[in-house]
Amino acid sequence: MVQNSALHDSLYNSYILFQEKTLFNRRFKQELVNTLIDKRIGNPAYEVVKVGESFEGRPIHYLKTGTGPRKILLWTQMHGDEATATMACFDILNFLEAENDEFDEVRKLILAETTLYFVPMLNPDGAERFQRRNAQNIDINRDALQLQAPESRILKELQQTLQPEFGFNLHDKNPRYSVGNTSKLATISFLATAYDQERNVNAVREKAIQVIVGMNRMLQNYIPDAVGRWNEDHEPRAFGDNIQKWGTTLILIESGGYVGDPEKQYIRKLNFMSIITALQSIADNSYAQEGREDYYKLPENSRYIFDFLIRNATVTEDGKSYQTDLGIDRAEVNYDNATKFFYKSKIEDYGDLSIYFGSEEFDATGYTLEKGKALSVSYSEISQLDKFDPWELLKEGYTYIKTDLTSEGIFFTNLPLHILMDKSAPTSAPTFEDIPTFILTKNGVVKFAVVNGFLYDLSGNPPTFYNGIAE
Repeated sequence: MVQNSALHDSLYNSYILFQEKTLFNRRFKQELVNTLIDKRIGNPAYEVVKVGESFEGRPIHYLKTGTGPRKILLWTQMHGDEATATMACFDILNFLEAENDEFDEVRKLILAETTLYFVPMLNPDGAERFQRRNAQNIDINRDALQLQAPESRILKELQQTLQPEFGFNLHDKNPRYSVGNTSKLATISFLATAYDQERNVNAVREKAIQVIVGMNRMLQNYIPDAVGRWNEDHEPRAFGDNIQKWGTTLILIESGGYVGDPEKQYIRKLNFMSIITALQSIADNSYAQEGREDYYKLPENSRYIFDFLIRNATVTEDGKSYQTDLGIDRAEVNYDNATKFFYKSKIEDYGDLSIYFGSEEFDATGYTLEKGKALSVSYSEISQLDKFDPWELLKEGYTYIKTDLTSEGIFFTNLPLHILMDKSAPTSAPTFEDIPTFILTKNGVVKFAVVNGFLYDLSGNPPTFYNGIAE
């Protein structure tokens, strides 16, 4: 057997060979997943089983592969907008199907010692809308007791009938969670879910802790100090907690944030690495050599990171000046039938944020935060705004364009400007819970502009892409 460290490095460097190329962003529909399932029908390595239908009648399947005695159930997208592990699971299937390479020994071990049941999209109705909840607006992961959603009933029936030894509950989480109270994003977080309020550890939960220790050790080579532990408080309605109680060793993997990876393609790779590492440790029983100590050393997730943090800006209001920090987050807004997104930013906190961090930061010491000017125009269509040189407008202190157009909601613009349609121009600089659009001046000269939470240095060249907004 290849030593683990060498295997991990080889897997890491060879990942591109197994990556499912048809999945390249998170906003895919079940139709694409079904295509990847259908192409495996008839392959003797698989058993493809329809296990039920979603509330809106979409089929839900599992793919079974492997012939070993240790049953493992893996499910993804029980929250419809949490698709990172769905992509990774098809990468894993591609890996298991390959042959005649340096990984033959490990894949043969996994397939001989385990039987894997992949449910690659438990909530297809939510995925259709790229939303957390299902078509009933039920959070499936809070429906393990009442079972009001058909998707919930499917998952419980799978656990009860298959009686898997291990379960992998695969999620995405808010990309701004930090590792403890540090500046490190919690790119991956693990949890051996608690089956009772006292968070006791029995033999079932112990195995989850041991498998997580091995996955974390591997990940530290690629994302040092960026692995967290999810809050251990028992949630009596949650599937993870209940499946642990029902006798299946349950491992929760949460995919968080990584700077420069908005589509989570690197985090997808880390999921691939983590799950392969876990499957190998189960197949060869090496996880049993692990203790609890390293699991409890993992810092719990916390919320100490904003997408963008501006420090020490001076604000003048009613003739009085003070300094403030601005914690800005950028929310994804779906459009084009939830296949694409744009950012709508918001000032999430305001005041002394000295204990917090930003994935991006700007020290505004010596700069004054001011309301940008608004240019009023009368146009019949938004495309006419292309007549402007937006960079020159920003340099002159204009951040808003006030139009006579009517809006049907908020949308994005590729201009670095804040387009006002049904709204009046603001009378003061933005503050807590506003969209962060303003200018930063020094000695009365405009030096920087912030539009929709994105900073533009007006002394440099215009960027190639903007993140404006229209409302």
